[in-house]
Amino acid sequence: MINMMKEPGTTDIKVIFGLTLVHFIGDFYNSFINPLLPVFMGKFSLTLTQVGLIAGISRFLAFLVQPSVGYIADHYRTRIFVLGGPLLAILFIPLVGIAPFFLVLILFVSLGSIGSSMYHPTIAGMVSTYSGRHFGFSMSVFNMGGTLAFGVGPLFITYFVDSYGLGASPFTMILGLAVMALLFRIVPPPQGEGLGNLGFIGSIREVMGTVWKSIMLLCVVMVLRAFVGQSFMVFIPVLYAQEGYSLVSIGTVVSLFTVAGAISGLIAGHLSDRVGYKPIFYLAHGLTTPCLYLLLYLPGNWVYFSAFLAGFFALATLPLGVAMAQELAPKGRSMVSSLIMGLTFGLGGVMTPLTGKLADIFSIRAVLAFLAIIPFLTTGLISLLPEKKLKYRESVV
Repeated sequence: MINMMKEPGTTDIKVIFGLTLVHFIGDFYNSFINPLLPVFMGKFSLTLTQVGLIAGISRFLAFLVQPSVGYIADHYRTRIFVLGGPLLAILFIPLVGIAPFFLVLILFVSLGSIGSSMYHPTIAGMVSTYSGRHFGFSMSVFNMGGTLAFGVGPLFITYFVDSYGLGASPFTMILGLAVMALLFRIVPPPQGEGLGNLGFIGSIREVMGTVWKSIMLLCVVMVLRAFVGQSFMVFIPVLYAQEGYSLVSIGTVVSLFTVAGAISGLIAGHLSDRVGYKPIFYLAHGLTTPCLYLLLYLPGNWVYFSAFLAGFFALATLPLGVAMAQELAPKGRSMVSSLIMGLTFGLGGVMTPLTGKLADIFSIRAVLAFLAIIPFLTTGLISLLPEKKLKYRESVV
């Protein structure tokens, strides 16, 4: 039975759990790609530029798919994107293990990534509908689902492939299909935003209004954050493989990086309900840069500690960016969520092949060391962002 809306101001815990589980299971399968990049390099004799292409194409599809899905979700009540998206990821990402050659690998990654792109803007827009007065914290719980998936997914798939071989990866579909059976029972359709009589341009005008400059500035900050974060997520596994770390060790590093982000996202969301967004942005972006340098240069087993520390600060502001965009443009929550999650994730990923090309020329460590300074530089842009109180903050202080 699908949940009905509760009274305004109350949090529908069951629906928030369902939306978080959608986020988790879709991203769980999407997280298989990065830690397996060293395996793909060996199987298909890939260059670092091709490695960047594998990562970049999924981000590029997010850039193409999410804004259009966000537009449709704000106009129509349908669960096609909410549940069909993760189903595509569950069905196609595990097939990468039996891809016979590079182009088929790209095809499977692309189809799974399209699925991942489909559900993100819709379910992010639904969080504010069911979160009540705890919007910032609910958005962080929702974001934790995805971030935690990128934490445990690499551990799971590297252990699975190390134990049973890459060709056994299609068997991992079983878990996801079982979860989907539960989600079909508990996740409601989106509410829609009453924009059905407006075209695409008219919807953007109605949604953005006078705040478009602030939203675009926020997008720039989040694109730069995504570019740096994704470059590290893609090429740190390759760097450590070159330095002799085992596949399971690499999966552990990726997991620590992302699990730390899940923890920091929760903390950041909780604090933003009380102190606002900008102080959290300043702290997280300011400390990301030195922590990324620790990840690059601390030796031996220190990589595990530095991976946790780097992920803690580098990923902390993702839920805040989505929440802030929805506050600035509450008439089109799915659409602005697609901008922050799709546009920033997509543009950040589109630049990942550039990182690979530069790494082919200069070395991975040198290029990542150059990129690590970018989060600190974004603090100047953060100072120009508006600070809006959450609509229910006065009720929780």
